[in-house]
Amino acid sequence: MTAVHVQYYAVLREQAGCSEERVVTGAATPAALYEELRARHGLTLARAQLRVAIDGEFADWATTLADGARVVFIPPVAGG
Repeated sequence: MTAVHVQYYAVLREQAGCSEERVVTGAATPAALYEELRARHGLTLARAQLRVAIDGEFADWATTLADGARVVFIPPVAGG
């Protein structure tokens, strides 16, 4: 199991009911982690609509998660 710190923004924060949480997971990648969190929190955005960052850097969805990593799922930004 891996413990990661997850941050949520915009619609994901509203749907998760929090802006951040510590997650103990068996997920090996951000893709698997997002699917786990989607099921847990009822997140409605498809992974294709998001970017992922790990420890402050944009990352590939297949990157291996390290224990203690900070994972941010970034939704599309609406502008005006």
